[in-house]
Parts: sequence; C-alpha cells; structure tokens
Amino acid sequence: MTVAADLESTESPVEPGGVRRSSAIGVLIAGVLGLAAAATLTIEKIEILIDPSYVPSCSLNPVLSCGSVMTTPQASVFGFPNSLIGIVAFTVVLVSGVLALARVALPRWYWSGLAIGSALGVVFVHWLIYQSLYRIGALCPYCMVVWAVTIPLLVIVASIALRGETATAPGRILYDWRWSLVALWVTAVLLLILVRFWNYWSTLL
Repeated sequence: MTVAADLESTESPVEPGGVRRSSAIGVLIAGVLGLAAAATLTIEKIEILIDPSYVPSCSLNPVLSCGSVMTTPQASVFGFPNSLIGIVAFTVVLVSGVLALARVALPRWYWSGLAIGSALGVVFVHWLIYQSLYRIGALCPYCMVVWAVTIPLLVIVASIALRGETATAPGRILYDWRWSLVALWVTAVLLLILVRFWNYWSTLL
C-alpha cells in the first residue's frame, strides 16, 4: 500500500470544502480565542489612555501584569497598539474557520497565504515573548492567550495548505509529528517562563 493510500485510510474524511472538520474547528477556535484576547487588550489599553491610574483586569501580581506590558514601547511597535493587529488578523482567521466549517471551498493559495501570515505572526509573537521575559520583566495574560493559539494555528493552517504534500515521505513525517512538535514548542516556552520568574514563583510554594 502506498503512503498516499495509508494517509487516506488513517485520516478522517476530507469535507467537500477540502478541509477536514477537525481542522476547520481548530481554525475557528483559534480565531475566537485570539480575537477575544486582542479585543480585551484593546479595551484595556483605551481605559489606560483615559485614566492613567486604571488597573487592568489582567494585572494580577508583579509578574502577571498587563499594565506593566501595555505601557511599554514594545506594546506599540508600529506606532499603534499591537492588539489592533490581532483584531484584524484573528478576524480573518475566525472568518476562515467559519467558511471552512460551512464547507466553502477556499483555494489552496488562500490557505498558503494564511499560513504565511500565521508564520509571520509566530515570529512576531516570539519577539514579544523575548521582550516580555528579558526586557520588560512581566507577563500579560491576554497576550499569553495569543501566544498559545498562534503556534497551533500555524500548524493547522500549514497542514491545510500542504495537505497534498503529505503523500511524500518528508511531508508525511512532518505531518505525523506536528502535534508532538507543538507540544515540545509550548513546553519550551513554559520552561523559559518558569526559569525567568522562578524567584517569584518559588515564593508561592
């Protein structure tokens, strides 16, 4: 039996729109969570601009402190709040998930473009992670929601865009191990957070 035949027999059926239902649901969930986090961050930023003494709902302690993050230059890299980028980006993701779930056949170039956009988002997110850990010294819980959904979103969208490539040996291997790679990726970020703020976490034990 060929690799392509194996793929066909082991994977769930492809919907008429060309996207598996599980993938469509994954894109939709990422869009909802990301948009909710970005919108909440934007509202909190507006509240701070209105009243500089306002304490954001996500400022929980010295480490988990949105206020400490949102007032830094890194929070407005392009001259406006980063959360506005998130609102636009995750709206596109959410709509894509809805269309995929409704079995609307989106062209492969669309998913390829979304995969490229997700990859750029992952790069930006990792820059923000570095800034939060080693420059700002604080974490924004809502930002962390965006971090958490961006990585698996890239994997899901890339899987959709490259679904035809899984018939090749390298593509199949990458496809089979994609969630293990995500788990390792997220674990690495969590370990960096744990180590960076261990002095604080240890006081809670």
